[in-house]
Amino acid sequence: MAAPDSDTTPDTNSPDTTPDTNSPDTTPDAVPHSGPVPPTPPAQETAPVPRWHRHSDGAVLLDGFHALKHAVRFGAEVEVAVTADRAAALALADELAPDVLEALAALLTEVPYATYASLVPRPHPTAVAALAVRPSRAGNLAGLARTPRTAPVVVLDQPRNLGNAGAVIRLAAGFGATGVVTTGTLDPWHPTVVRGGAGLHFATAVERLSVDELPAGPVFALDPEGEDIRALRLPDDALLAFGSERSGLSPELRARADHLVALPMRPQVSSYNLATSVAMTLYHWSAAGGAPV
Repeated sequence: MAAPDSDTTPDTNSPDTTPDTNSPDTTPDAVPHSGPVPPTPPAQETAPVPRWHRHSDGAVLLDGFHALKHAVRFGAEVEVAVTADRAAALALADELAPDVLEALAALLTEVPYATYASLVPRPHPTAVAALAVRPSRAGNLAGLARTPRTAPVVVLDQPRNLGNAGAVIRLAAGFGATGVVTTGTLDPWHPTVVRGGAGLHFATAVERLSVDELPAGPVFALDPEGEDIRALRLPDDALLAFGSERSGLSPELRARADHLVALPMRPQVSSYNLATSVAMTLYHWSAAGGAPV
């Protein structure tokens, strides 16, 4: 019944080159537009490339339409946004996110495709990219420390895979978790993590901390030797901790844990993917009366 909380995804901190075929980010950008394309406002007619380079140091790269959409929806301060096809991007907004259509129309500047491609590590199918101000660490730490909490904090203990970390942040935002904390060397604001999270870093608190700096609350750590999660009720103020994709829980995190918890698993199946483990655990919490999703 116990389920390892690690997965077999190769350990790498380099950008994932696997196409995001299961992500809504692969929505074709040639969607018929149902109305006239809003004109580019005068403020956006100034050269976007110098603005891009001026703000690139320390900014968060929003890679793709959906990352920009979510960032705007959750209050990100966007410094500059470009696209190789403004009409197509606004058509997507009109169809999929009309609530942010006006904001995107004010932000997006069209540039030649070659110019757009020169600004990003890997061109996105929607040919949209933006730079946003990273939320303040002080604000995130205050949100993580605030009590009483109405939703758990997800802790990724020394994660290794950027794509998995992004998928977890996307899950946590969807379930209304208080935040996602990573320990170890992986930067949870790395562009590949933000891409994997579809811009939902701005919908929850995301920070890197040491085990000693974790916010207060009972730690429920996923471990093959733990108690079957189906026998437990996870409290709203819990810290839900998951080990690295290869090594499981670190000794420091295991020592900090108040409870070891195992996911049910068929014999001879070695592991679940990290994001899958987080999804099952958050669903178990929410099904018992957690925050609405």
